[in-house]
Amino acid sequence: MPKVKIESGSVFERYENKYLLDPRQYQRLPELLGEHMEQDQYGLHTICTLYYDTDDYAIIRRCLEKPKFRQKLRLRSYGVPAPNSVVYLELKKKMNGITYKRRVPLHLSETRDYFLNGRQPAGEGQIFREIDWYVNQMPLRAKVLVCYERIALFGLEDPNLRVTIDANIRWREDHLSLDKGDHGRLLFQPPAYLMEIKTLHALPVWLARGLSKEKIYPVSFSKYGTVYQEYLEAKEEIRHAV
Repeated sequence: MPKVKIESGSVFERYENKYLLDPRQYQRLPELLGEHMEQDQYGLHTICTLYYDTDDYAIIRRCLEKPKFRQKLRLRSYGVPAPNSVVYLELKKKMNGITYKRRVPLHLSETRDYFLNGRQPAGEGQIFREIDWYVNQMPLRAKVLVCYERIALFGLEDPNLRVTIDANIRWREDHLSLDKGDHGRLLFQPPAYLMEIKTLHALPVWLARGLSKEKIYPVSFSKYGTVYQEYLEAKEEIRHAV
């Protein structure tokens, strides 16, 4: 896993469009993207994301209603981390179609101390204070861990154009710690691929035409939301009915 420099925080603001690809469409991507995009320095890597929610899944249920403004909290690692590895605590917001992310890098041990004991890491800045305010508005705990393999590309003409392709998306609702491995139950049967296109502006013409030619169309999709709808919602209904 690449070394990561500890910084005070990061802010992202962009449009994000998602596309579910079948194996044939996935095989066509090199021809579609090859002349205009290049794989980033990390190559194929594993991402693990721990989602926080209330006991009754109030956050993801609200997100699935698609209000104009919604947000969720997650903790992300690149690979399976050790206690002293850097992970990213992130507040992801979406408003009027634009995605905003506020995230801070912390050691995994610091995040445990924060969520279990309420002890804030030293030197926290404005972004952490914003996340901390959100955390203290409701009782949150780890609910679902999602892992997948990702390839990321950036635009040769426009480096702000980013494309990611996620495969082998899997999840679990037990052993909810990032250092417990990246195993889980496959989200898609049969396998499918999730592509995300991230831009500051509209899609370039060459990309819009290529997607149309391959019949690749945007979808409304959330990894955590799909886990909840496909696997957890029915369990919640049964639990409340008892």
